[in-house]
Amino acid sequence: MFHWLTFAFYAASAVPVIASLARSEQPRKLPSLALFAIAVACHAVALWQSVVSPEGYRLDFSASLSLVLLTVNFLVLLLTLRHPLQLLLPLLAPAGLLAESAAFYQWGGAADYAKMSPELASHIALSVAAYSLLTIATLQALYLAFQNHQLRHGRLGGISRFLPPLQSMEHLLFWLLALGELLLTASLITGLLFVDDILGQHLLHKTVLSLVAWALYAVLLWGHWRWGWRGSTAVRWTLGAFAALMLAYFGSKLVLEIILDRA
Repeated sequence: MFHWLTFAFYAASAVPVIASLARSEQPRKLPSLALFAIAVACHAVALWQSVVSPEGYRLDFSASLSLVLLTVNFLVLLLTLRHPLQLLLPLLAPAGLLAESAAFYQWGGAADYAKMSPELASHIALSVAAYSLLTIATLQALYLAFQNHQLRHGRLGGISRFLPPLQSMEHLLFWLLALGELLLTASLITGLLFVDDILGQHLLHKTVLSLVAWALYAVLLWGHWRWGWRGSTAVRWTLGAFAALMLAYFGSKLVLEIILDRA
């Protein structure tokens, strides 16, 4: 039941925003946020029913993807209360819907259940929070790139009219990057302390790519603080670091659990 409720409310939450844009009006927060909040709550219940059992917790590709998208949507829901981010909803609603459906149908193979110590749970929670915040930062960077492109080419109409000021978008981007980098640092530290047998669990490449992503984010934040990096420079570094981070986690899971499993 909650799977279908998630489907329905995610789909419905995008409708007010799309309808407002079609009428060339500023999308209102309340209708979409109310529907989106219900969708996120249903997503949480449906995911809990899919991944939790007496045997342990599912940690496979689709369950992990759904958990990250759930966290992303929850954080965007909170951020939209203070920032005009409702234009993200038509992107995040179908993404959350597809991710929850993949977890529900266990796409990618059999579920992998595992017992979890408090230490390992803290590492996973920090990792999911870091990935989620940095995903939102990447979406913010893409909006920033779009707005820069529109300004350079003198196209100030259309959806550009409904975006926040450029300076506000950049400020939110670097705030998200700084907080995400802090959580990523904590995630890496707890992983090195609490995850046993990194080589045996095929986690070496994940660790290396995560460190690469951490270094790229660190250079970007240092460059912004020291030399005032912003605009297209910030966008390029954000996208490069995010690509390394997603390869670290979802790329490795995709190869190990789906591609190699079916080879």
